[in-house]
Amino acid sequence: MNILQTSEYLNVIDLNSDGIFVLHEKLERKLPVHSHTKGQLTYVQGGVAYIHIKNVSYIIPARHYVWVPVGLMHYLEVRHQGTVIRNIYFYSQDDSKEPFFEQLGIYPVNNLLLEMIIYTEKWNGFISSDNVVPFQFLSSLKNLLPQLGAKEFPIALPTTNNERLLPIIAFLAKHYNEPLTLEDISKRFGMAERTLSRLFQSVMSISFLQYLKLLRMVRAIEMILQTSKSTSEIAYATGYNSLAAFSKAFYQLTNIRPSDFGKR
Repeated sequence: MNILQTSEYLNVIDLNSDGIFVLHEKLERKLPVHSHTKGQLTYVQGGVAYIHIKNVSYIIPARHYVWVPVGLMHYLEVRHQGTVIRNIYFYSQDDSKEPFFEQLGIYPVNNLLLEMIIYTEKWNGFISSDNVVPFQFLSSLKNLLPQLGAKEFPIALPTTNNERLLPIIAFLAKHYNEPLTLEDISKRFGMAERTLSRLFQSVMSISFLQYLKLLRMVRAIEMILQTSKSTSEIAYATGYNSLAAFSKAFYQLTNIRPSDFGKR
């Protein structure tokens, strides 16, 4: 996709501030960092997607959606071709009246919302208020979002462009399944443990162990949703020496047991 095509696509979505734009194609995932003048709902139908904002990457599991507020710079990443995402871009005139619409959030989709999102398959492109039935239906969908009261999905993995941390983060991404310790990584990259610990805290506001735990949970969720591995296999594949330890860590982070997460 060239710059002109990207610019045209963004302009089409934001062209009419009073309308709604429905997109079931895979174009959003190809865009570089950008923002919209509309609020954006992106539903992940299968697999896993990621939304990246400054210094943070959020994981969006299957049957969850992300709400992206107006003006937030972001880009979506989908690593598996089989993952389907659906995008709806809403008018934003009244968003300031409801705090829900002014912040990024990732939420599970209940049966009602799922059926409504699936029903939008019959539309694609710009929907104006003159097109009464689809516009009212989509408006009702938007108005429901704050009322559902769903708890946010909490997996946010910090990122950074810090030159000292980048090679360490890259190493962890490849070796997360190994029995890594702060001492091991400090020796490998030639710095004191205290220095490395302070670097994680000062740059990404998270400890080394917390980062490693988050990284392993992200990989575990990918495996749950995109492979046929058993929970035990995933536990060992993500660096845990027992199923109990893995299940405990997963539950502490998500409030869902790994065996139930895949079923849901």
